[in-house]
Amino acid sequence: MGLTDFWKGRRVFLTGHTGFKGSWLSLWLERLGAEVTAVSLAPETEPSLYQKLAPWDDRGHHIIDIRDAEALLALSERFKPEIVIHMAAQALVRRSYENPAETFSTNVLGTANVLDAVRQTPSVKTVLAITSDKVYANNGSGIPFVETDTLGGKDPYSNSKACTELVCQSYRDSFFKGRDIRLATVRAGNVIGGGDWSRDRLIPDFIRAFEGGEPIMLRYPQAIRPWQHVLEPLGGYLRFAQVLTEERSRDLPDALNFGPHPESFATVCELAEALGRAHSAEDVWRPAPGEHLPEAPALTLSSALALDTIGWRPRLSLQQTIDWTAAWYKANREGADMRAFSLGQIAAYEETVS
Repeated sequence: MGLTDFWKGRRVFLTGHTGFKGSWLSLWLERLGAEVTAVSLAPETEPSLYQKLAPWDDRGHHIIDIRDAEALLALSERFKPEIVIHMAAQALVRRSYENPAETFSTNVLGTANVLDAVRQTPSVKTVLAITSDKVYANNGSGIPFVETDTLGGKDPYSNSKACTELVCQSYRDSFFKGRDIRLATVRAGNVIGGGDWSRDRLIPDFIRAFEGGEPIMLRYPQAIRPWQHVLEPLGGYLRFAQVLTEERSRDLPDALNFGPHPESFATVCELAEALGRAHSAEDVWRPAPGEHLPEAPALTLSSALALDTIGWRPRLSLQQTIDWTAAWYKANREGADMRAFSLGQIAAYEETVS
């Protein structure tokens, strides 16, 4: 992808750097030689991937809530970024049911604050806003969503991300087109990989159950999801931001899906069983008792537009994704240097796209 030549020395403003995907992207940008200033809340889990990947030497990492518009603007004006990658979000579906107002405030108003800071920062050329595969109005048919499908979302998280797409559309049309600021949104599949300890997510729930000698309790074991390793969409984000920045006159999509190969679409219980095999464990799951908050029975993505427009395609099979994920947690249990181990996985992934 020619990433190093492009990203070395680029001034990047990153939000959400202490989260799961944000920590991986921070490490990758550091490896590529980008100059990064990042904002996020403090890590919410113990342990956290952000802490595992420390030390973050010579990085401009700031603990700021994206709902603090004045702090965002002051930092953006001082740093003068060329590229903004907006990842900060309340990203948990079940938490959105528990506190919907927080979810809408962070995901919608927070995004407006980030874009308003961009509007007042003349140095910015490119903005990439990360939303979700759940932005689409989902009827449960299982037909892979394409970028022109209707936006929607019934639960507060999904709906807030669809609203985020509309906020981006408004800022693009109202403020950025006349100034030649390229703003695009990206929608990834169900991302898994090493270092996720969030609650109510399959991989960390599985790891906690496995390490406790218990089966994982699955709410919707037959639900189908587009599973992919975290480095897959991150590589897509880096590639898309590069093309948006380098090819200013080229007509590019306002949104792209980054999902796995269709062979990686699998049910929740199939993934749990594959994780069990990777950990030499049997009988690893049980149906969770009781009633559960509603979730879509099927969600899949088409990434054909990403291939056609920026040459991106998924590189890892579902088995490779599971193997890389299991290897990360095993190395962590054995006391490995997880910063070095994670850099090794990034280097291995770069080899698949070189």
